[in-house]
Amino acid sequence: MTTRAWNFSSGPATLPEPVLRRTQAAVWDLDGSGIGVLEHSHRGREFMAVLARAEALVRQLAAVPADYDVLFVPGGASLQFAMVPMNFLGPAATADYCLTGVWADKAAAEARRFGAVHVACSSAADGYAHIPDAAATRWSDAPAYVHFTSNNTIYGTQWRQPPAAPAGVPLVCDASSDIFSRPLDVARYGLVYAGAQKNLGPAGVTLVIVRKDLVARGHADLPTMLAYRTYAEHQSMYNTPPTFAIYVVAEVLAWLVEQGGLAAMATHNRAKAAILYDELDRSPLFRGVVRADARSDMNVTFRTPSPALDAQFIATAEAAGLRGLAGHRSVGGMRASLYNALPVAAVEALVACMRGFAAAHG
Repeated sequence: MTTRAWNFSSGPATLPEPVLRRTQAAVWDLDGSGIGVLEHSHRGREFMAVLARAEALVRQLAAVPADYDVLFVPGGASLQFAMVPMNFLGPAATADYCLTGVWADKAAAEARRFGAVHVACSSAADGYAHIPDAAATRWSDAPAYVHFTSNNTIYGTQWRQPPAAPAGVPLVCDASSDIFSRPLDVARYGLVYAGAQKNLGPAGVTLVIVRKDLVARGHADLPTMLAYRTYAEHQSMYNTPPTFAIYVVAEVLAWLVEQGGLAAMATHNRAKAAILYDELDRSPLFRGVVRADARSDMNVTFRTPSPALDAQFIATAEAAGLRGLAGHRSVGGMRASLYNALPVAAVEALVACMRGFAAAHG
């Protein structure tokens, strides 16, 4: 019988139990070296093996083509909001942004510091409750790149397919909250980035998968640590990287391989989310927030008829060991984050709690 709570937090989020167990041992002694992973030199052979393993597993899971670099960058996805335009935009250029939530808005705001931003599409009018379709999208004449956020953590929407950028225009994706939850056709993208703390590992490192020709095209006059070429030329080792975070990412990637890879995870995640969405569709008390065609498999947002009842349910769930269900402070309500490592049993426990609460308050 576990004494751990079910963790529905949006991030930092739940990690696979086998990964936590292996990490416990590695903190004391990494691979029989007599030194823990937190203490190893980043230039030593033990950590170099960890880094090589992490890159190899990324390439294996996503079938990353040889003409792409796999980089491990500190600073979180929010740093990428600035690094992308710093490297690829400029005062005379325009980038196209698809605005489907706060994080996409923040990315566009950073880009405006370095060049022009064209809003190709937006779902702001209905509170970001849908994903704009092709008919609602208007590209600029010659964008330097197109940027979108594949899963919108706060609002609970997800792109089922990436937007079709104009021919020859690099597609840039912030995949922080659904990275490796489903197959990723890397060749469709110029650059994909994802903060680790939702589906890949702990906070502190960001995975960047970027086409080599884009790296070479990046502006040459940037500060060293803000240029992608620095990370590419030095194998993410120009300075001391976040070694512990990279170790845990490698363990999570190995766990994903053990689960059957990204196609198997997509099937698992779709079925897991369906349990909760089915309950929302039949519940007399709870209702989903977003349009059915935009529902995220990663973050399920829902409400009761009143904020007071929402708060009461969150307290009831907390007492039952269901943690992290409060919606983002900007929108309220509830949010259940169903990332890769969250087991089906956690969703079933949440549904049981919802049914009991509805029976008492319906």
